[in-house]
Amino acid sequence: MPQMAPIGWLSLFIIFSITFVIFNMMNYYSFIPYMPSSNSTVKTQSMNSLNWKW
Repeated sequence: MPQMAPIGWLSLFIIFSITFVIFNMMNYYSFIPYMPSSNSTVKTQSMNSLNWKW
């Protein structure tokens, strides 16, 4: 059985790499982080963090 030419392996590697990068970029940029809508929760959280309970 004849072996594949090196240019065939190179083209497969390039196609796989491009597909891998595009897939990862789509997964990374499709994620929408949760943002709290009001600032009052942020203030209470910062005040609670100052109260150390030893």
